[in-house]
Amino acid sequence: MQCFFCSQNSKDVDYKNTDMLRRFVSSQAKIIDPKWTGVCAKHQRLLAQAIKRARFIGLLPFVKK
Repeated sequence: MQCFFCSQNSKDVDYKNTDMLRRFVSSQAKIIDPKWTGVCAKHQRLLAQAIKRARFIGLLPFVKK
């Protein structure tokens, strides 16, 4: 399985793109393990940072109710 971001040739992960970020967040609003998503280590670090930024700004929830 190839990394989603490597296959799209994207250099960075945008925290404002919440539709894309929701693919990598579980139903309980946890960041999904890269073993299940198939994201490489470099993009997993960028993805985690983008999700945390989106949560802090209020674009993504910290927890689901």
